[in-house]
This record gives sequence, structure tokens and C-alpha cells, in this order.
Amino acid sequence: MSSSVIVAGVGMIPFTKPGASEPYPVMANRAILAALADAGVEYRHVQQAYAGYVYGDSTAGQRGLYEVGMTGIPVVNVNNNCSTGSTALFLARQAVASGVVDCALAFGFEQMMPGALGSVFNDRASPFERFDDVTAELIDVPGVPFALRYFGGAGLAHMQEFGTKVETFAKIRAKASRHAANNPLALFRTVVSEEDVMASQTIWPGVMTKLMACPPTCGAAAALLVSEAFAKKHGLDASVRIRAQAMTTDTPSAFDAKDMREVVGFSMTRSAAQQVYDAAGVGPEDIAVVELHDCFAHNELISYEALGLCPIGGAEKFVVDGDNTYGGKVVTNPSGGLLSKGHPLGATGLAQCTELVEQLRGHAGARQVDGARLALQHNLGLGGACVVTLYERV
Repeated sequence: MSSSVIVAGVGMIPFTKPGASEPYPVMANRAILAALADAGVEYRHVQQAYAGYVYGDSTAGQRGLYEVGMTGIPVVNVNNNCSTGSTALFLARQAVASGVVDCALAFGFEQMMPGALGSVFNDRASPFERFDDVTAELIDVPGVPFALRYFGGAGLAHMQEFGTKVETFAKIRAKASRHAANNPLALFRTVVSEEDVMASQTIWPGVMTKLMACPPTCGAAAALLVSEAFAKKHGLDASVRIRAQAMTTDTPSAFDAKDMREVVGFSMTRSAAQQVYDAAGVGPEDIAVVELHDCFAHNELISYEALGLCPIGGAEKFVVDGDNTYGGKVVTNPSGGLLSKGHPLGATGLAQCTELVEQLRGHAGARQVDGARLALQHNLGLGGACVVTLYERV
């Protein structure tokens, strides 16, 4: 990065179940206004905007933004599956870091339908063709949707190689519920135990129960990024900046390794994380708090290893020892994560950003991670793309 990028403002709205949300333009408007108010910046100062959503028609970003104002600025619509929100953030950060603009807005929203994710355009090649072919070759469980096979299969690969118990995934889900209980913006705030998770509906015997999967969710979130010069000129809070950021996509190993962990982006995550650590001159041992992509409890477990939070094969011990929560080595998903906070695809990455900025400001209330100075964000979308961002309190 050629210059430091300040996260001047963040905002999100409470996440809801499909059918219970406001229309997406209203959700986007509320999140954007919250971020502007948090920063203390008027919309007229925004020079570019990046809108993230997955399920919506072209230029839905403009539709959401025009509720805030119509100033003629460039608006870029972004769709990178579950990493959409962080991709919008990545582009906004690049625009400010390069000096092209001094003030950029990234926002994301999703108005979801109930049920498993599926394709909208069924008259053409699916982006997941190669993923589905490899998954069908490796995982033969008729009746289980591909999304569950992807991540359940990744967890199963870990179980088969390292002896990881299915109860360990239940422990991760129970941890998420304890964290979400302190987050007023989370969809599910009821605390569940490991036993509750194991007793929930079985959707893949010996591998996954219903509570180990995140729910379809509606919501919106936003972040305002500015240059140091802009922050100084306007007297803004410049206490949180993006220290480093990387975005990766798939390499041949996604298909050639014949390993479901690779299919769901293990190497994408490891590469992005290493780029960030190298650029910042830090290591995973320096990180106090992480928001990572726990679309399934299984993906949270393998992400511990991909991010370097524990050794390869050490994730189960990491969980059992409590090193993934308060009092352990690093607090993971203090917001409750996708499993409990919810996962509105286009908003998820910006909701993660919101949580970590609040943590570094010391404004997270009962969720606060004491003494947090560095915070790591991991947002992954199949198809595929992964964005890892390191935030710093200065």
C-alpha cells in the first residue's frame, strides 16, 4: 500500500431471517447512514462507492445508495459469492491507498430466500461445475446438497486424517452461541451447549447436524475508508487503520489435490494470510482477535490451521483447550460469527469489519477482547475468492 488507510466509520443493522427483513434498499440505506454517522462525515464527501451483493439484479447497488444521495460518483457493483463484502472493502481500500480518492464507501447487503443456496441462471454453465465434479468424485452422499458436501467433506477429511471428533465441531458451534449472546445485532442469541448441537437434526450422519451450519440471513453493513490527510483535515477518529490486506483466488490444487479442504479454499486462505503477515511484519501469535468465515463449524476448524492460529492437525486440541475463546490464545468470532450472527452474503465481510473496528476502539461492550491491538479478518467465497485483512489500533 502506498499510504495508510483509515477506517473512519462502520455501521450495520441487526440481521434477520428471510422474510422478516426490510427491503434491501432500506437495509442498505440504514447501514450506510450508520457508517457515515459513526465517522462524522457527510455523504457529499464520498468520492467512490463499492456495493456488494450476490442475489440481486444489476445496479442494485445504485438502488441502495440512491436512498442516501445522488451525487454522480462512480458506483461499482461487486459479486464474489460469500467474500463479496470484503471484496468491496478490498477495492475501496485500493482506491484510497493508491491516492485516487481520499474517501471511499464500501457497503454490502443481502435480501435472502429461505433454504439452501442455489443457482439463479440454470440455462448456462455453473461457476461451480468443476467444484461439483470433484466433490461428486470424493463425496458420495446422495440427498445431501452440494454446499453441505463441500464443507462437511472438508471436515470429514480432517476427521479421517487427524482423528478429529464430530463433537469438536459441536464445541465450535456452542462457543459461537456464547459469543453471540452478547451481540445485540446477532440473529441467534440463544446459548446452546455441545449436547444441544449434537442433538439437533442430523443432516449427514457422523459428520454434521443442522446447528453446525449457518442460516440464510438478511442484513446490511458498511464501512467508510479515508486517507490520513482526509482524516486530519476533517478531525476524524483515525485510531483504526488497515495495516495489510490480501485477496487470493484458486490455484490448480483446488481440484488436483483431491482433498475437500482444498476444494473449499484452504490454500487460498493460507496464501492470503501469509501475504498479510509478511506485509505487516507480524505473525499469527501477535493477533488478539479474529473474525473468520465460519459458514460451517467445519470451516472454522480448518481455518484455524490455514490462518496459522494453530499447527496443521492441531485444530482439535486448539478447540478443546479453549484457545479459540476468551482466556485462550486468540478470541475467534466474538460477534458470534456466521453461525450465530448470521450470514447475509454481501454484508458478511463488512459486518466482520464492523466488529473488529469496534473491538480495536474498545467499544465492543461485553464482547470486548482486552488489550486488542491487531485484529484479523478472513472472508471466503467459493468459486472462489478469499480476502484477509489486518486491522491495527494506532
